[in-house]
Amino acid sequence: MHYNVYVLKARVVSSGPVRGHLLLALFAAPLLMGGACEKKSAKAGDTGAITALDRAGSGAAPTGPVDKTPLPGIEIDKLGSDKQELFYSLVGSLSSPCGKAHSLRTSFTSDTACKRAPFAVRYLKSLLEEEIPEAEVREFYEKKYKPTGDAPVKLDASKAPHEGADDAQVRLYEFYDYGCPHCKLFKAMMDQVLADEQGKVVEYFMQFPLEKHVDSKSAAQAAIAAGQQGKFKQMHAMLFDKTPLHDHEHVSEYAKAIGVDMTKFEADYTAALPHVESDLKQGEAAGVDSTPTLFFNDRKYDGPMSPKYIEMWIDEEVAVNR
Repeated sequence: MHYNVYVLKARVVSSGPVRGHLLLALFAAPLLMGGACEKKSAKAGDTGAITALDRAGSGAAPTGPVDKTPLPGIEIDKLGSDKQELFYSLVGSLSSPCGKAHSLRTSFTSDTACKRAPFAVRYLKSLLEEEIPEAEVREFYEKKYKPTGDAPVKLDASKAPHEGADDAQVRLYEFYDYGCPHCKLFKAMMDQVLADEQGKVVEYFMQFPLEKHVDSKSAAQAAIAAGQQGKFKQMHAMLFDKTPLHDHEHVSEYAKAIGVDMTKFEADYTAALPHVESDLKQGEAAGVDSTPTLFFNDRKYDGPMSPKYIEMWIDEEVAVNR
């Protein structure tokens, strides 16, 4: 129960005064906890919402005195005394976000070539302000900044519906399923990200209908077919609004409601199947095993599933590569 309370608080705080839609915060909480529609059916007793905390290692800070010298331009007044102590401990023990053989503190204070350091410190501070446990904070940080050696993920989105400029600096690829309730919640968050980060980001919509949602492939075909007439966005919203009524009869009704040419829609609906299957194969090759899964340029997004943190990743990438 305590963990659920923490997640709710995190979502409300992270939305900010302008974006602070309480309804979105309430609904989005399961995503921050790791909620997803799994490719395979969950085992008995498994909710499918495995938290990052469950996966985190010990990651304890080294013993010894903690350097509490303030970092220029970083205000930590919102943190209680125990969190301030933890902040300085983490700044001194976490590795450089630029892969250097020194700490985050050293990168921030001394390594002017490490453009990511200020963003990494603010990322760390924000996670602590939302009362995320230390083990999970460490995991989020390491997944973002510690090199893994994995090869970049190359996705072909040349035929995918998208929103945003083709030449945007940040490319987001979302693998989703129209029958997945977590994807429906995530849509509202991505709508916010695209509005807030207009001009910086493009989102590509990649179909990943799960077998357990029997009509999701039909929904994916309908979305692609509507897109052939410039109506992807309308159909995309309609399909999530009408979940899980996605059989051919229902998606045809939705197509009529958004005003497409029905003869063309029916032909494009059938022709869309290879596109859907191609997206599925790409997702599987990239390691997608649940929805929603987000890729950030050529890597998997491993931050909190929250507009605030997705936007932090975007703003950092744009600034560092300016």
